Order: sequence, then C-alpha cells, then structure tokens
Amino acid sequence: MKLSKAQYDEIAQFLGHVQPTRQSLRKLKERFPSQSQSTLLSIFSQEYQKQIKRTHAKHHTAEAIETYYQRYLSGVMKNAAAPVLLELANEVDFAPSLMARIVLERFLQEQEGTIPSKTLINSMLRDPSQIPDGVLANQIYQCTVNDCCYGPLVDCIKHAIGHEHEVLLREMLLEKNLSFLAEEQLRAKGYDKTPDFILEVPVAVEGHIIHWIESKASFGDECSHQAYLHDQFWSYWNSPKRVTSTKRLGNTGVEYYVSNRRQTGGSQALEVTHSE
Repeated sequence: MKLSKAQYDEIAQFLGHVQPTRQSLRKLKERFPSQSQSTLLSIFSQEYQKQIKRTHAKHHTAEAIETYYQRYLSGVMKNAAAPVLLELANEVDFAPSLMARIVLERFLQEQEGTIPSKTLINSMLRDPSQIPDGVLANQIYQCTVNDCCYGPLVDCIKHAIGHEHEVLLREMLLEKNLSFLAEEQLRAKGYDKTPDFILEVPVAVEGHIIHWIESKASFGDECSHQAYLHDQFWSYWNSPKRVTSTKRLGNTGVEYYVSNRRQTGGSQALEVTHSE
C-alpha cells in the first residue's frame, strides 16, 4: 500500500500533538492501522528529530543546563530510584538520551573541574557502568532504554537495520542476475565516497536509466530526501575524482525500505520505494 502526501501530512500533524514515547507509538498505530509499524516508527522518529532540531538551542543555554542539573539533584535526593531524568525530559519535551548527556556532562564538569571530552561522554553513555556515581548511572540507563529516537541503543538498532537492508538489496541484485560493484569493492579501489552499489550494466526503472543504487532503511520524506541529495547523492554525480566517470554514475535509484510513498525525488534522482 502506497502512502499519499495527504496521508503523510495527516500522520505528521498527529505526531505534532503527542510526546515521543512508546505510548504515543501505540496511539499512532491505533490511529493509522493500515500503515506498517516500521513505516510509522520511521516517520515518528524523523518528525521528532525535526522538532528537537528546532528546540535544541533553548535546552543548551547555561541557565537551562543548570536548572536541569539542580532539578536532577533535588529529585534523586528525594527518591533515587525514581526515573528523575526520564520524567524531566518528558516534562520539558526533550529527548531522554539528550537530557542524559546534558546532566552527565555537567556532573563530570563538577567532578573534574574541566569540560569532559566528547569521547569520554560517549563512552559513558554507551556503558553507564563507567560512570563513577551509581545513581546517575542508573538514571542514564533508564533514559537510554526508554528513548525511541536518540541514544547509543537507537544508533545500534539503526546501524543493524541499515546493514540488513543492504544485504537484502544485494540478494535482490544477485537474484536478478545484475552485475554490480559493492561499496566495499569500490573503497578497495581507492574511491572515498561511493553509493552502496554501482551497476556495471545500467537498467531501466519507470523510464529512467539507473546507474547506481543507494539504500536507506528509513522513510523517504521530502525533507530527508532533499538533505540526502545535498549532502550525499549529488557528490556521486558531480565528483569525477571519486568515481571512474560521472557518466557511469548518472541517475540513481534511492531505495527507502520503510517508505510506502513513491515519487520522483528531483532531477537525476529517482526515489524507488519498497513496500512491505
């Protein structure tokens, strides 16, 4: 089943009035039962990330950071077992993992007297047992496992899904007896930025000649597609230093595996979706 622009807008509008929690995901599935869980989750994540980007700055002012930290200290003093950070994040409509990062950085700064490195913070967020305060470690863990859109756990899941769909696409190409070069083969040849697959013999898809394919295990909304065009896809077309020839990497087939919406993604880039 394809998702129309009107249906997508209706889902996005619904998401504008709910918090990014698992309870909201259940409400979303109940409201739009005809759409797959993975499609709704991907739209949910993308819309929430847009919201976070719009409000990110206000949560990182010196005043906001100190307020969050003092509220955390006050909360755990009253009840160290309560999900203080998680509830605080939901109250101010901020991602739990990002709230955890703010408080952890402030805690380490107070303990060490200097601003902690990003490497140290990332390591502690991935493995809270490294945090020297047991209460804070538990609070960080609660935020990580309850965050649907951000954090090290979500990053691992996204990476695994992306790899899975690249494998599935490779199997499809082999099944169709199409000759191709995979990304790792191109990197071995010295190309620094490449699509997932270059077709050694181009194929026609919906009237377009496709030279290469990029797989994205996410929903292909217009905003995301335009961002990919600017940050990634056009470099395949425009940079002869990165590929054997610009002609060879002409049109692309961009595969959004959890999208049900099919559309042309702009000049020289065809968006081809895989319906579940």
